[in-house]
Amino acid sequence: MVFKAATFHGMELYLENEQARRSALESAVANALAVAGGIDASDVSVIAAGQEIRLHGSVATYQEVKRATAVAESIPGVRLVRNRIAVG
Repeated sequence: MVFKAATFHGMELYLENEQARRSALESAVANALAVAGGIDASDVSVIAAGQEIRLHGSVATYQEVKRATAVAESIPGVRLVRNRIAVG
């Protein structure tokens, strides 16, 4: 019996692999925000699109917005952070 790599018409199964990578990156950023000092990220959501991270939600101060960006940028695999967190 011969086992072949999983492909679809000769192409790698992209969607499943990409979904797993996005999920892992979202989890890594969300966990880092949860344990980071200087920010209450309980109202912040994290969405990964490739190596881009999008942060949405609200925090109490502008310093927390900047801290959330810094924490997300520090995660390996993150190339760009789009911060849409509101203060309020």
